[in-house]
Amino acid sequence: MVDLEATSASSSASIIQVGIVIIENNRIVQTYATDVNPHEKLSQAIVSLTGITDSRLQKAPDFSEVAADIYELIADSIFVAHNVKFDANLLAEHLFLEGYELLNPRVDTVELAQIFYPTFEKYSLGNLTELLGIELSDAHTAIADAKATAELFLKLKKKMAALPRITLEKILVFSDSLLYESRLPIEEALELAPLHLSEDYQEAAGLVLRKEEPVLHERCLSQDFAANIALLNLEDRAKQLDFANLVAKRFDDPRASFIEAQSGIGKTYGYLLPLLNNAKTEQIIVSVPTKVLQDQIMANEAKALRNIFHINCHSLKSPKNYLKLDSFYESLARSDDNRLLNRYKMQLLVWLLETRTGDLDEIRQKQRYAAYFDEIKHDGRLSRHSLFYDCDFWQRSYQKAQNSRLIITNHAYLLTRIEDDQAFVENQILVIDEAQKLFLTLEQFSQQQINMTKILQTLSQLLEKSRDILEKRLLESIQFELNHLLTLFYKRRRKQLKDEDVSRLRQNLKEIDLPELADLKQLFADSFSDFWFEEEVSPDHRIVLLKSVRLDFTDFTSFLPPTKKTYLVSATLRISPQVSLANLLGFATFSFDSVPGDTSKQQAIWIDDSMPDIAELTDTEYERLLAERLLALAELEQPMLALFNSRKTMFAVSERLDEAQLAHLAQDKNGTPFNVKRRFDRGEANLLLGTGSFWEGVDFVEQERLIEVITRLPFDNPENIFIKKLNRRLRQEGKNPFYDYALPSTILRLRQAIGRTKRKSRQLSAIIILDSRIMRKRYGKTIYDALSAQFPLVNQKFQNILDDIAHFLMF
Repeated sequence: MVDLEATSASSSASIIQVGIVIIENNRIVQTYATDVNPHEKLSQAIVSLTGITDSRLQKAPDFSEVAADIYELIADSIFVAHNVKFDANLLAEHLFLEGYELLNPRVDTVELAQIFYPTFEKYSLGNLTELLGIELSDAHTAIADAKATAELFLKLKKKMAALPRITLEKILVFSDSLLYESRLPIEEALELAPLHLSEDYQEAAGLVLRKEEPVLHERCLSQDFAANIALLNLEDRAKQLDFANLVAKRFDDPRASFIEAQSGIGKTYGYLLPLLNNAKTEQIIVSVPTKVLQDQIMANEAKALRNIFHINCHSLKSPKNYLKLDSFYESLARSDDNRLLNRYKMQLLVWLLETRTGDLDEIRQKQRYAAYFDEIKHDGRLSRHSLFYDCDFWQRSYQKAQNSRLIITNHAYLLTRIEDDQAFVENQILVIDEAQKLFLTLEQFSQQQINMTKILQTLSQLLEKSRDILEKRLLESIQFELNHLLTLFYKRRRKQLKDEDVSRLRQNLKEIDLPELADLKQLFADSFSDFWFEEEVSPDHRIVLLKSVRLDFTDFTSFLPPTKKTYLVSATLRISPQVSLANLLGFATFSFDSVPGDTSKQQAIWIDDSMPDIAELTDTEYERLLAERLLALAELEQPMLALFNSRKTMFAVSERLDEAQLAHLAQDKNGTPFNVKRRFDRGEANLLLGTGSFWEGVDFVEQERLIEVITRLPFDNPENIFIKKLNRRLRQEGKNPFYDYALPSTILRLRQAIGRTKRKSRQLSAIIILDSRIMRKRYGKTIYDALSAQFPLVNQKFQNILDDIAHFLMF
C-alpha cells in the first residue's frame, strides 16, 4: 500500500511525505515512512490538511536520497492505493527523474470499495474507515493513510473471497472497465470462492440473490407504554408518553384524529406502540412525507420492533423504486464501452447478494448515471414467462405488504396507491405523519408535467426502432399532434389545449403500450381536466413544459376510503385562527388534541423591515437589493441557502454576484439540484441559490451552522392557469380563495422551507425573510403569529439583523 502527501493535488505537485505498507499472505509485514523536502513553501491549505510544516520539511531528505529505498521496497509488488491514479503517477514521475522505472501492476481501492460496498454514500478513505471500523487516527499523514488503506484492502479481499463463485465470474466479465489492474484481487478471490451457494442465497437465471426474510411469529407487547419503551432500551420522555396516551384515547373514536405535537419528542414510537397494542387484525399503515424518512423509520424504529417484538414490517414504494431483474439481466448481456456503466453492473451484482428488498434507493450514488437506472427500474409489469417471476422484487414487495402487520410508505405513493386500489387502506388503521406535508403532496399529485423537447426526442427514437406498422402510425400521429400544438404555442402563444386536441392524443395513447411513454400517458389520464404549455428560461436554454391538472384534490376526504381509524399527526396543524389543516383537507368532523411544545432555540427568524415593498420596486431595483443583502451576509462566512420563487430573479441575482466576484452555486446554472447540493455540502461555495425542490424536498444535514434567506413569501402566481381555475371553484363553494387557501398554503410552505434547516439535534440555523409585507399588510399578522408560535421571531433593520445573526451563530 502506498500513500503520498504532496504540495497540491495536481500532476506537477512535489511529494512531501511517503507512507508504504507491505502485505504478504494477508498480513502486514513491513512499513516505511519518510518526509521529503520539496524545496518550496507549503500552502496554508496543505499545512491545515496534513499538519506538516515548512520547518519540519527543511530537515527532511531530498527525494533523490530516498528514491532507491522506495523503489527497492516496492519494485516487485502490486501497487495498491486509495485513488491509485494520483499516487502511482506522481511517484512514478519522481522515480523516473531519479533513473527508476515503476512498472508495477496497479490496484485502486476506491473502485473496489464502490463495487464491494455498494450501498455506501461516500468512498473517501475517512468515510470508509469510519463505516468499516478501521483505525485512522492521523488522517492525511502518509503512513496512517497507507495503514488504513492496507486494512481496507484486507477487508475487501476477505469479502470478495466469501462471495459466490457465480457472482465473481459475472463481475470479472466487466472488470476490464476497472482502473489499471484492479481486477487482480477479484481473480484471486475467484480461486478461493466456495463452489456451492450458502443457505442465504438463491440462484435465478445465473443471478444470485439474497433470500427473503422469514415471517416472524409476533410477540405480545406490554399494555404499559413505559415497559415497552424499556424493552426497546429507550429512555422515558414525558411528552412522548402524553402523546401516546392521546393516540390510545382516540383509538375507538370513529372520527379522524388530529394530534399536534412538536418534533423531537419521539412521535413514531408514540403512535406505533399503542396502535400495535390496540389493533387486533387490522394493518397499521404509516405514511411519511419522503422516501428518506421512510427509509430512516425502517432502519430504526421498524428494525427495533422486529428484533424485540417480532413485528413484521414492510416498506412500500412505487414500482419504479425497485430493480427489474429482467431489465438488469438484459443489460448484463449487452456489451457497453462506458466504464461507469460497467462499474454499476458489477456493483449491482454484489448488491443482489445483500438486498432483501431490491429498492434502488439503497444505491446511494445512482444519480451519477441516472439513464442506466431509468433503464433497469421496475415498470410495475411482470410476465408469467419471466425468468424471475418467483423472485421479482416488486411482486415480492406487493405480497409482503399483504402479510405485514406494519406498512411504512410515503405520501406520494399513498395517494397513487389509494387511487388505484382503495382496498389498500379500507378498514385499516392509517397514520399520516407530518400531515401538513400531505397537503403540499396533494398539490403536486394534482398536477403533471413533461419536458416537450425530451418527449419529442423519445418519440423520434421509438419511431426509428419500431417495426410494427400500427405502432408506427400511432407514434407518428402523437408526434404530429404534439409538434402542431407546440408550433401554435410558439407562433400564436396559444397556451391551453382544446378538448378536441386532448381527445385525439388520449385516443392514440390508449392504443399504444410502451413504457417510454408512461409519463405522457399519465399526463393525459382521464382524471386530469386542463392542459397547457408553460415556458421556463435559464441562462443557457429555454424549456417548454406541457402541464395538466385535476381539481378534485382539494377534498381529501372524498378521495380517502373509509378506514378503521385515521390519525393525522404533525407539529403544524393550526395554521391561522380561521384555518386548520383539517379544514384544508376537507374534514367536516374530527377530533383535535395537542401536546404543548417548547419554542425552538436552534432556529430563529428575522424579518427585514427595511426592505421596501416589493410591489413598489422595479425588477432591477429588487434584484440589486437582494444581491446587496446576500453580499453583506456572505461576510459572516457561514454556509447560506437563498430561496427564490422566480428562476428569472435567481439568475439575475446570480449574475450580480458574479460581477461582485462572490463564489456561489446556482441551481440549473451550475448543475442540477442534486449536483449543486452535493457541491455545496462539499464546501465548494458558501452560498447556494435555489428554487423549486429546495423549498420542500432537500434537507441540509452537513452544515452545523446555516443561514437561510427567504427572498419572497411563497405565494402562488395568481396568473397560473391552475390557480385561476381553483380560485373560481373556491368562490363557487362560498370560500375566500386568499384567506381560505392561498394564505394557509403560503404559511405551510414557509414552515416547510424553515424545516429544511433543522435536521440535526445541534444544528443552528438563522432564517431571514426579505419580504416586509409580513409587517405592512393586513394578512401579515396571520403569518407573523403562525411563525412566532414556533420560533423566536424579530423584525428590524437589516444592519441590526447582521449583528444579531453573527451573535446567534456563535453559540
